[in-house]
Amino acid sequence: MKIAIDAMGGDNSPKAIIAGSLLALKEINSQIVLIGKEELIKNELDNKKVDFKRIEILDAKEVVNNEDRPVQAIRKKKNSSMVLGFDLLKENQVDSFVSAGNTGALLTGSLLKIGRIKGIDRPALAPIYPTQKGFSILIDAGANTNCKPRNLQEFAIMGSIYLEMVLNITSPKVGVVNIGTEQGKGNKLVTEAYEVMKKSSINFYGNIEARNIPSGIVDVIVCDGFVGNVILKLTEGVAMNLTSMLKGVFTRNIMSKIGALLLKGGLKEFKSRLDYTEYGGAPLLGVKRPVIKAHGSSNAKAIKNAIKYGEIFSKKGVIEKIEQEISRIGVDNIEE
Repeated sequence: MKIAIDAMGGDNSPKAIIAGSLLALKEINSQIVLIGKEELIKNELDNKKVDFKRIEILDAKEVVNNEDRPVQAIRKKKNSSMVLGFDLLKENQVDSFVSAGNTGALLTGSLLKIGRIKGIDRPALAPIYPTQKGFSILIDAGANTNCKPRNLQEFAIMGSIYLEMVLNITSPKVGVVNIGTEQGKGNKLVTEAYEVMKKSSINFYGNIEARNIPSGIVDVIVCDGFVGNVILKLTEGVAMNLTSMLKGVFTRNIMSKIGALLLKGGLKEFKSRLDYTEYGGAPLLGVKRPVIKAHGSSNAKAIKNAIKYGEIFSKKGVIEKIEQEISRIGVDNIEE
């Protein structure tokens, strides 16, 4: 099995990408293909103990930047690390593709180069969301800002399958983000989606309010990409500010510093629960091949974990299972 890595994607490329790839090689069985400027990659690999039998380097002269317009970037930067990664994936030369690069370009490239699973109207980003009980999956986290009830049903199906097959959650509970828990509450999208999901074969919990999400009340958090992205960014902001506030409290004076030492183990566990690097990246569910979007500011640990999940994603046959389920219920049976 081979995993392609966009070595030039993200804020900390190529250093963090390559460091994460080397960490991943210690925990996975796959080979990796580092795609990017060959000279820079080789410079990073110099003086490191590397098993080059499991690493390939594919030279890419161009880079897709965050400022690039997605469609133009994919169509014009044909020798970029991102586009070459999609080419390898499309031609079945690799089994999955991991990138921390431009999110819009990654979504566009996935659709233009790889294509959607038959019956899926809109692919969706599905990052892991840390909760009091462990974790849930948030789908969609930003790929689709305008959705139909059909799309939310697709998200629920794909998220459930991913949790069952990749993260071993049996019969995951599905909830739709709403302004209230009562049936009939909310706008047209969520009220109609509620009726559709209630009749489906998924383990549908019902509506959930945003304040209940961190408790882990459901395993699959379903919403359109606009709401999902707001939830994700707000959570990141709260986590960062809460950590900063706690640091300020525990360094205020000598007594608080002593208290911090006594609580050190608990605080470390608390921080790790909120750390996105533990899960690495978000699968793009609904396209024909495994694509993992890593956080733009990913460090080596995050990249390592994104690669690990990329391997599991490919091995478990998630895409085939989604195809089977969508085919089983029938495209025409998915409500518009």
